[in-house]
Amino acid sequence: MKKINSITKPLMWSMALLLAAVAAGCGGSSGGGVTTSTGEVCSGANCVSLGGSGDLGAASGYAILAKDGVATIPSSVVTGNVGLSPTARIGLTGWSETYDVTDTYATSPQVVAPFKLYAADNAVPTPSNLTTAVLSMQAAYSDAAGRTASSAATTNVGTGTLTSQTFNAVAGGVTVYEWGTAVTIPTDLTFNGSATDVFILKVAGTLDMAAAKNVILTGGVLPKNIFWQVSGAVNIGANTHFEGIVLGMTSITFGNLSSINGRLLAQTAVNLNATTVTQP
Repeated sequence: MKKINSITKPLMWSMALLLAAVAAGCGGSSGGGVTTSTGEVCSGANCVSLGGSGDLGAASGYAILAKDGVATIPSSVVTGNVGLSPTARIGLTGWSETYDVTDTYATSPQVVAPFKLYAADNAVPTPSNLTTAVLSMQAAYSDAAGRTASSAATTNVGTGTLTSQTFNAVAGGVTVYEWGTAVTIPTDLTFNGSATDVFILKVAGTLDMAAAKNVILTGGVLPKNIFWQVSGAVNIGANTHFEGIVLGMTSITFGNLSSINGRLLAQTAVNLNATTVTQP
């Protein structure tokens, strides 16, 4: 029996260590973080990816996530969960929610089943889940903000006015564009690359896209691999179609009959107007 124990105990400890490493993710990085060729980043106990997996930590559980409010002028159509924290359910406006008997979530005719709405004053475990998701959202924003532009050619393109622009992926899998100003998109905008290419767009000011325009993906580019890190307000015009994950420091507003394949992750508020939001 002693001989068996001497063999099994080391095996049990080895398995425990292996499971701990898997749970930590990305090789169990701690401290400053490790970046892979696909943009995956781990920092401390949290693992946030801006890469091909489309994983944003706990924030990936939401098509819309905000801290101050999520408003809709009906009828929007959201395919994905809606989360609000630390603001209570009073900050969910225009949704006509019906709360479950458990009070852990609500449903709405504007949120496609089986997806739900969650707020900070729902019953446990919703508050803690939302807190974790907001921390992941903030970590993803900080990670994107800390990236360096890929080259001079991806810095201040168009001096902030993107007219009939095509963004092409560059070698290395992650292309970082950076503007030290606001960005205006008066025409259609195209991303060209493969399904594994990642685009990170850093905007120091506001982001505005004109009405009745489109973000177009060619060559296999996926909306989950496009990240818009915007310091100022985001305003997308009426009847405009957008693509990608919007990481907004302030508000995100979509005009009447606009649409997005992506996520709206705002550190203040999200405002919709008969908008179609489809998580990637």
